[in-house]
Amino acid sequence: MQQVSNKQKVDEEKLRYRLCVAILFPILLTMTYLAKVGELTLKGSNIREFENRLVANVKSYLASSNARVSLRAGRLYIECEEYDAHAVEHALAHLVGITGWAKAEVCEKTIEAISDAVYNAALHAKEKGAATFKIEARRQDKSFPLTSYDICCKTADKTVKSGVLSVDVHKPDVKITVEIREQCFVYSDAKKGVRGLPVGSSGKGLLLLSGGIDSPVAGYRMICRGMKVDCVYFHSYPYTSEEAQKKVETLAATLAHYGLAVHLNIVPFTDVQMRIKEKSPVAWTTLMLRVCMMKTANMIAERVHADCIITGESLGQVASQTIGNLNVTEHFASFPLFRALIGLDKEEIVETARTIGTYETSILPYEDCCVLFSPKHPVLHGTIEEAEKIYSELEIDELIQKAFESREVKRFTAV
Repeated sequence: MQQVSNKQKVDEEKLRYRLCVAILFPILLTMTYLAKVGELTLKGSNIREFENRLVANVKSYLASSNARVSLRAGRLYIECEEYDAHAVEHALAHLVGITGWAKAEVCEKTIEAISDAVYNAALHAKEKGAATFKIEARRQDKSFPLTSYDICCKTADKTVKSGVLSVDVHKPDVKITVEIREQCFVYSDAKKGVRGLPVGSSGKGLLLLSGGIDSPVAGYRMICRGMKVDCVYFHSYPYTSEEAQKKVETLAATLAHYGLAVHLNIVPFTDVQMRIKEKSPVAWTTLMLRVCMMKTANMIAERVHADCIITGESLGQVASQTIGNLNVTEHFASFPLFRALIGLDKEEIVETARTIGTYETSILPYEDCCVLFSPKHPVLHGTIEEAEKIYSELEIDELIQKAFESREVKRFTAV
């Protein structure tokens, strides 16, 4: 198995940086990040299992740092030195299971201290071009003597009187949040989280990953439902280029940023595809290719202990994705078949691809094996009976077994 990670190099660079910082700046600035736990709060008696998984995942992202991670009362807390801030922010931007996060200033639970922190946040916002602000207060500690409304009013005084920003409660340029908990946390530059359930809390799936736009998005959507995802890519060299394979490897690496780690099974499929071209009715070549891919995926899913197979199919998008042809493909699956995009249109899929950073890679002009041998007039309404008959006439099981045994596995990690 080939390990694809620059973790050792990154660790060495971080160590050198820390030594330099320790010599030049013996007093380090500690930073605090606050993340909001989302869907987990709806869980019942098993909520602790989900929370533990979320904490374990963020610790995995930050294994090479000195960050401290904890979770209390629906908030994830990360404390780190300044030199680990980039790693923490990268982790929070990709961590599945949180709805939002921000770098927060921690202060004492007094109006004076909170007012100073609000003023600091206002100054920072003004530097970015803000002219108006609004304070939102959350009082989780009910022993604090002021109501949320009173906190907003009293802590805004210093900022307003200094003329840094003016108040606009309807359409402010910046919202400054004050959370009264065991300590007080003040922040303004909040970022959206990925949401969903922590990776690893919903089993494991095997994704059929091509170089197109759809399949990486399907994998991402299942990752966001807490599923750990491995991938399989079918490569038909020399009909598909090495650049096409590199493209898929890049997509797998991008998914690993969200899924913590991804194993990519690269299956040599040239002989299988040539047999289909030789013996299958022309109109059925694409559908037979899908069938053979599913037969191979069954073997890999069993080997990697997957609970399901994931595809990027969307109903009616191409000829192989009519309801009849989808039934044919599913008939040859030995595992539950999850079609995460089945009801989405292309625009919705592209929007997600842009968001997660796979779109620009997916549109690179290197075609996969599905495209190269596509018939001009493919079958639109295949039946299971006819598919079984054509498949048996291919006499292709031995070639599929050989392709499975010849696969190469590459591992991609989040860091």
